[in-house]
Amino acid sequence: MTTLVATQYFDFEADFVEDNIRCIPMIVRFKLDACGIKLKLSEWSKLDSYEREVLANMTGDTGDEVVRYRSYLQGLILSRTGQPATLLPPTNKPGWSVLSDIPHSIKERINELNKSITLRQWQRLTILQRFALFKLSSGGHEHKNFLKALVEFNLA
Repeated sequence: MTTLVATQYFDFEADFVEDNIRCIPMIVRFKLDACGIKLKLSEWSKLDSYEREVLANMTGDTGDEVVRYRSYLQGLILSRTGQPATLLPPTNKPGWSVLSDIPHSIKERINELNKSITLRQWQRLTILQRFALFKLSSGGHEHKNFLKALVEFNLA
């Protein structure tokens, strides 16, 4: 049986969460990184709204929950695409989990916006908020929601 919890979507995600969760929300992306699976948008689009909600709501805090999440997701991807899930290499110390320094990519984006963030502010964010800022500031992202996230997290 799948354990479900209340889903945390960010306000900056509202435009695509309300539209049948058409993009992969941060809470799911966080769990994908935790379980070591890359879910492509083309794979996500083949899931129905119930399956998307399950992926957003399933717990994934303990080792057993991560294993269950990974197994469930691998089964979904295989059944919807006929292909096995793409695995990610494990990350030893992801940038969002480090509290002793603000990741370089975040500092760069903040500087581009003529904003600032203190180490104390970084440390006060939840792990999911730090994850979101990290992902929104990464090189492969278009950064359009980065400022919205800063405002939502009371950093701008």
